[in-house]
Amino acid sequence: MLEATRNIGGLSQSIEYKGNRIDIGGHRFFSKSDWVMDWWTRMLPLAASASQDAGDKDLLLAYQGKQRTLGATAEASEADARVMLVRKRLSRIYFDGKFFDYPLKANVETVLKLGLWRCVRFGTSYVWAMLFPRRPERSLEDFFINRFGRLLYLQFFKEYTEKVWGTPCDQISAEWGAQRVKSLSIAKALLHAVLKPFRGHGRGQGLGAAQQTSLIERFLYPKYGPGLMWETVVEKLRARGLHFEFEAPVAQIEHGDGRIRAVRVRSPDGAERRFEADSFISTMPVRELVLGLAPAAPQAPGEIAAGLEYRDFITVGLLYRRLMPTSGGSGPMNIVPDNWIYIQESGVKVGRLQIFNNWSPYLVRDPETVWIGMEYFCREGDELWSMPDAELQKLGVAEMRRLNLAEPADHLDGVVIRMPKAYPGYYGTYGRFDELRGYLDAFPNLFLVGRNGMHRYNNQDHSMLSAKKAVEAIVAGSSDKSAIWGVNIDDEYHEETR
Repeated sequence: MLEATRNIGGLSQSIEYKGNRIDIGGHRFFSKSDWVMDWWTRMLPLAASASQDAGDKDLLLAYQGKQRTLGATAEASEADARVMLVRKRLSRIYFDGKFFDYPLKANVETVLKLGLWRCVRFGTSYVWAMLFPRRPERSLEDFFINRFGRLLYLQFFKEYTEKVWGTPCDQISAEWGAQRVKSLSIAKALLHAVLKPFRGHGRGQGLGAAQQTSLIERFLYPKYGPGLMWETVVEKLRARGLHFEFEAPVAQIEHGDGRIRAVRVRSPDGAERRFEADSFISTMPVRELVLGLAPAAPQAPGEIAAGLEYRDFITVGLLYRRLMPTSGGSGPMNIVPDNWIYIQESGVKVGRLQIFNNWSPYLVRDPETVWIGMEYFCREGDELWSMPDAELQKLGVAEMRRLNLAEPADHLDGVVIRMPKAYPGYYGTYGRFDELRGYLDAFPNLFLVGRNGMHRYNNQDHSMLSAKKAVEAIVAGSSDKSAIWGVNIDDEYHEETR
């Protein structure tokens, strides 16, 4: 296996800084796929955890019209290093100095925070969108307005989404919404809220089981972050004789007679090596893959690949003694209960906050500190990306104060992590991607998998399923790629739980 960097896991790696760990972007371990769930818990068994409900030793998951129970094994304890924990999910929106449920709920609390008149306007706008939907639904703007109404879109979706992508919503394909938000809508969120009191507990089948990706309430999580999963996998595979080459970025992909023949990698010292194989599974960015072909790709595929765009990602990790009392948190550190907080305030560049204490307490070296991840979306080489680490930390500290979440005097330490190509863009030449896919799929022994490998905004379980389908095709001696591309295109792969 060839890995371009010195670390395993890509976006799912855990980066350690002075005993504190950063989960890049946040990874909930839950899937509708039985195979993925079984694979995860085979690598890292589920441990009995104090975070589980009292008396609830088993975790009941409901999906695909079925239900299954995941039980802690007798051999697995939370004291063990390589285990899965059960974590509660809470993501909220921070707007106008207040916290709102994500997704927004139609309840008295929301009305009081937003104001009755504003809620009436949102409701009227939503009804109008239901009566007069935008057709055809070409852009992400169309997608959001059709599901939430124009005013709610302008208030809670437009600015944040454009901060993430650096591109106007009316220039982003509606396919992004179809893959990430799926069938979530105001109506679905209302139904979820109404049925919540009628849910069963323990082993019972509740009426209000969450049906949508954004409504998941519990998930599995590796004790020391997602990187623990892939570090464990590497150890198991090495024990079976598999060889890993780190810091071996692919510089060239040789092809001939309609097949991929070999890849050349360039080591940090400049030395080149050549690797031949019968089949190739690629997770490298499609743009680099096509532009690295030798002989060069024909003009049309080359132009499409060169025009594919990406969005890059910076995490500024900040360690605090405590948060401000005005943060709405509890305990001596005023820690809020969220995993993620979506920042909708104007005047700040941060898009989202992670509170790593709440993903797993083992991500934080000193339990008497608060470990925050401030997430910034940018483009490689732009002003934000090029800002020195010290300046980025200053920016993060200043914005935490501006948001009334933490005082600069309580800041203890920090680190900056840059992650290029975190998000494949659904703009640029993406509208012609099927043409490029046809060209690449014509190589019978080349299989594209994963987020960057497929230029598709997949979750980690989707990426794993695409790799599984690729391996199945190789074992079967098939060059049919349709099963790989069929992952994450319909409701079969919605995440859901209760």
